[in-house]
Amino acid sequence: MTAAAERTKADHTPGDPLAVAREQVLERGEGLGEARILEMLRLPEDRVPELLALAHEVRMRWCGPEVEVEGIVSLKTGGCPEDCHFCSQSGRFPSPVRSAWLDIPGLVKAARETAATGASEFCVVAAVRGPDKRLMSQVRDGVKAIREDGNDIQIACSLGMLTQAQVDELVEMGVHRYNHNLETARSHFPSVVTTHSWEERWETLRMVGEAGMEVCCGGIIGMGETVEQRAEFAAQLGALNPDEVPMNFLIPQPGTPYESYEIVDGKDALRTIGAFRLALPRTILRFAGGRELTLGDLGAEQGMLGGINAIIVGNYLTNLGRPAQQDLDMLADLKMPVKALSGSL
Repeated sequence: MTAAAERTKADHTPGDPLAVAREQVLERGEGLGEARILEMLRLPEDRVPELLALAHEVRMRWCGPEVEVEGIVSLKTGGCPEDCHFCSQSGRFPSPVRSAWLDIPGLVKAARETAATGASEFCVVAAVRGPDKRLMSQVRDGVKAIREDGNDIQIACSLGMLTQAQVDELVEMGVHRYNHNLETARSHFPSVVTTHSWEERWETLRMVGEAGMEVCCGGIIGMGETVEQRAEFAAQLGALNPDEVPMNFLIPQPGTPYESYEIVDGKDALRTIGAFRLALPRTILRFAGGRELTLGDLGAEQGMLGGINAIIVGNYLTNLGRPAQQDLDMLADLKMPVKALSGSL
């Protein structure tokens, strides 16, 4: 029986949803299928603490206690031709973000500052449909300059949709992980983006994985999707089997079609974190954009105790985050060790 067939069979096994999840996910390390994920997302409020406790047990058993810390920097900001409705970097919307490039010395400085926080991961991001020759050259020069600066931090990239030749070039540069978010469930994607398809994103992820780079793929919660579509999305990520899933919560950006959307309720955000951990027991589940707005300080701690095992520190691409030291202090208070760079090479 295939893994997908086993998940489908488990979805129809009677019993208390959390008890079934404990046996399947905690004991066997098998992620929940779509129907069971939906049950987690529909748990009554008084059972959410049980969900988060189970998600934390799953994280500890299948991922361990370490937390991977990452910093991100935008190499090319704004002016993107795509119409992702959540994004202030789209050139199609009257947002206040304007097109700009970061020079190589600035990139090296950002990588150095990220490494100084104790982070093991540094992600270079560009607001583009896909990289052109100029951008690939900038990335190559930037990676080389970071290494010549004596910085051994792991380098990841997020440069949009790739060709096979570009995938191969990034591998040759030494980029070890590639981020390309599916953003939302396949059924909801056409309501979020119209200038490219969910399938085009999936194809880039397929090539990245087959080339040997780690696959980083997540999305944004709170873009008008139904709870059923959240379950669909988690199950689709489970089928992709990415190495890392960034969990973002919508920040309603001025000038975008989503500027008037409501912020995700904190309890729903925590319920979603727990459900995604049970769908992805062995995956790096990373706190990303919007957590400060949605959860605040206490909610962030609850998320770290509810299945999260990685975190972006410092600022995001066009939004301020918390000071890096504040997150590092939180991890120390929770007695969660930061994954060492030497342990990740």
